[in-house]
Amino acid sequence: VQLVESGGGLVQAGGSLGLSCATSGTIFRVNTMAWYRQAPGKQRELVAVITSGGSTNYADSVKGRFTISRDNAKNTMYLQMNSLKPEDTAVYYCNAELLIPVFTTVWGQGTQVTVSS
Repeated sequence: VQLVESGGGLVQAGGSLGLSCATSGTIFRVNTMAWYRQAPGKQRELVAVITSGGSTNYADSVKGRFTISRDNAKNTMYLQMNSLKPEDTAVYYCNAELLIPVFTTVWGQGTQVTVSS
């Protein structure tokens, strides 16, 4: 079972990027999913989280700019990032609690997002 992120890249400040996190393998159920990020020299931090019922929560630094969503039929999560700032530059990781068949927390490999000023 894996989580695979895609969609990172280089964008100018003020621009937008969309990230996807797809699951692979046999999964009985997907509970809470989340996006984290880690900038060079900093600790990994929670960006946004979404429950299986669709409730969301965001870090204060991204509220109003980022939108987390998921497609339960596809077991896929998304992060739409608008009005990007240089301080959003980081490796973005997806995280999910999967029933496979016991509940296990799984991390993706990360995708680089770079915002130039």
